Amino acid sequence: MEWSPRSWVVKPCAQQPVYPDEAALQRTLDEIAALPPLVTSYEIEALKSQLAEAARGERFILWGGDCAESFADCTSAAIASKLKILLQMSLVLVHGTRKRITRIGRFAGQYAKPRSTATETRDGIELPSFRGDNVNRPEFTIEARTPDAQLLLRGYERSALTLNFIRSLVDGGFADLHHPENWDLAFVKHAPLAAEYQRMVDSIGESLRFMETLAGGTISAMQRVDFFTSHELLVLAYEAALTRRVPRRDGCFNLSTHLPWVGLRTSDPSAAHVEFCRGIRNPVGVKVGPETTPEQLLATVRTLSPEPEPGRVVLIARCGAHRIARTLPPLVRAMRDAELPVVWIADPMHGNTETVVPTSGAWAGKSVKTRKFGHILAEVEQSFEIHRMEGTVLAGVHVELTGEDVTECTGGARGLTDDDLSRAYRSQVDPRLNYEQALELAMLIARRAAGR
Repeated sequence: MEWSPRSWVVKPCAQQPVYPDEAALQRTLDEIAALPPLVTSYEIEALKSQLAEAARGERFILWGGDCAESFADCTSAAIASKLKILLQMSLVLVHGTRKRITRIGRFAGQYAKPRSTATETRDGIELPSFRGDNVNRPEFTIEARTPDAQLLLRGYERSALTLNFIRSLVDGGFADLHHPENWDLAFVKHAPLAAEYQRMVDSIGESLRFMETLAGGTISAMQRVDFFTSHELLVLAYEAALTRRVPRRDGCFNLSTHLPWVGLRTSDPSAAHVEFCRGIRNPVGVKVGPETTPEQLLATVRTLSPEPEPGRVVLIARCGAHRIARTLPPLVRAMRDAELPVVWIADPMHGNTETVVPTSGAWAGKSVKTRKFGHILAEVEQSFEIHRMEGTVLAGVHVELTGEDVTECTGGARGLTDDDLSRAYRSQVDPRLNYEQALELAMLIARRAAGR
């Protein structure tokens, strides 16, 4: 079948909201289609090139951000805190891996979430599930839960505002490696690993000054870093409205984000989401889990990249610390033996979600979703080792994190327990690493790389 930005409509399509007014939906999509793109084809091609380098072991990918963005968090403070923790983590990874770091944020578009069921029932009342701020609202009323097409426009606007602020910060010197103090969070003042982080900052500063002394001037490339955006493809009508041809480039680009990805619920190679992705020129991420078979993954990768293209397909493995040793190696071997140039990323978050019941505190006796830092670290460690044994490259990590002092994941250097969860649990969907835990994870990855 010939591809077009709308060819997916004839395929089975999961995870789509049902809008009560099709005419209103089409008017909103037409308005979005007439608005400027959120990203450019030049940026997309630059990311694809960097992903190809990471797959060869020449770079490392740091990919992180919120599980789901909310419109209310489109503030300068919230955006800056996400950039700060990603910059701090990348500085640590540069020091440990001795590689250039590509930073990809789960922001500027991560406003929709997949649901395990289409409806939710409370006290005998059944309503549509909350699917994220650009689909419906979280309050449990029929008015709030009915999908509203105008929220797609609000999502586009929030994405544009977020990107504009990020670009302004980066272009204004916020990410200048000469001044890492600009990125300081409260972590560097009181955290258990603050001294080690400061030693890394000082070491990089000394190296930078030495290089500039030899060069006889400032190394301008150190004053600016790139940030790329990503989000999960869910509402395909919205994505199609922002998919366009551009001058002097072949094919169509999805200009809503640099790197779209499909989740486990939408990765069927014969269904709508993969059909949409096979025709766009962006790099495309595919979540891989314990139920993924080598045969299914081969079919998906070949559908997305029939003529194997480096940097085109990014495989995000989310197996779980207790299952990765059994489930990941056959998938890695299948890609390796087929000589498919995929980019392997470890996602140690999603396979390690569990429910606990605190015994004391405000949430005593209640079920709470969390993740253990020890399990997250164990999955990262096993990912590195599996790729080493198979002769392949782990190109990066994908983590859900925040620059705030939340208490959503347990463990880490500060030793958060189940009873601490109620202190500052703010996620609408999945638990995130707080800024201390995120930087600690980067340090442990850097130690491993430096040791090897």
